[in-house]
This record gives sequence, C-alpha cells and structure tokens, in this order.
Amino acid sequence: MRCSDGHYYVVKFQNNPQHTRILVNELLATRLAARLGLPTTPVAVVEVSPELIRLTPELCVEMPRTRVPCAAGLQFGSRYPGDPHNVSMLDFLPDELLPRVKNLGDFAGMLAFDKWLCNTNGRQTLFYRGGGRQADHGAEETAYETVMIDQGFCFNAGEWNFPDAALRGLYSRNRVYEGVIGRASFDPWLERIEKRMSEACSTNVFAKFRRNGMRTIWIR
Repeated sequence: MRCSDGHYYVVKFQNNPQHTRILVNELLATRLAARLGLPTTPVAVVEVSPELIRLTPELCVEMPRTRVPCAAGLQFGSRYPGDPHNVSMLDFLPDELLPRVKNLGDFAGMLAFDKWLCNTNGRQTLFYRGGGRQADHGAEETAYETVMIDQGFCFNAGEWNFPDAALRGLYSRNRVYEGVIGRASFDPWLERIEKRMSEACSTNVFAKFRRNGMRTIWIR
C-alpha cells in the first residue's frame, strides 16, 4: 500500500488470523533488530480508514469457508525497500547465487537475535539487487542484499513466553551459515546484544509505541 509519506508498505491488520499480539511483536522486534545493526526495513503505524476497506473488496482475510474484511484503524506497516514497480523482491535464491549476497554474514547475527527473542518461526528474508535497483538489461549483474522480515513470531507469537526450541529461528537454507565456524562467529553479535540492549534502550523503544511518540501515517 502507498501511504501518506510517499513510501509503500506491507500492512498487517489487527484481525489477522494469527493473533493481535503479532503486530506488537513485529513493531518491537524490528526496532530492536535495527538497533543491533541488522538489515531490516523501517516500520510504522499505518492508519487505514473504514472507507478504504469498504471500497476495496480485496482487503479481506481469506478463511477456509469465508472472507472477513480487514479491520479499519491502526495497523502495522513494514516499508517496501523501494518502489515495487521498479524493485523486484525474491524470497528464494539458488545456492549458487547465495555467495553474491554481500551481507550474508548477517544471517549469523539474525540467528543470535532470533534465539534471544525466541522466534518460533523459521527465519523469513527477502533478497534484492544491491542499491534497491534492478540491473540494466545486458549489464553485469550486481550483488544481492538481504533484508530480514516477519518478526511476528518473536516472543513465541501470541503466547508471549520463551519455550526452549533449538531449531526454531533458523533459515531453511543451511548454506547461509557456511561462514559460521563456532561460538566465535556469534560473539560480536552477542556482545552487541549485551551492550546495546540496556534498560534505557528498552525503555526508549517502548516509549515510541505511544501514539504521540511514533508518527502515524495513513493510506493515500
């Protein structure tokens, strides 16, 4: 959806079939990941008007036997990295192309993050050409970048507890972890978590949940 700030957002609605808490998880976990220097997209509170829902039948939740209109009001928005008309996002890269992802090492950091916040889903990510632009036809292909998305199952989704689940949070393609040689590969990220995630930092992140502390945008 294109919003009032001129950017495009992927919007998750309050009445999604997973849980209302998924939106809180998305907002909080994405902001924490960004503070650690992990590749995420900017997030926002998106206001969706009842009129837009009424005039857009496609804005609905597909259930097994029915379609439920999306809820109006404040929703979670994850900014699309660029103009979707010009930037192609991929949720899969063949193994032979993975070495061309220039921030492939961030998968180790994201695994440390997912374990810390108990992400009980597999790691979700998207790939796109470096700089957010498609390569010109016939030009030498550029490197890819990855961006980590979908933090909704952090804190164990709607349960808000921390079960021990050793294999949760892993990306499905083990090749992204080829550079991991042991505990030492995670130490820089663990040090960031220890030093940057102070009580003051957490208080600041939570304070921005207040509507007056975090700018709300709306659908154009």
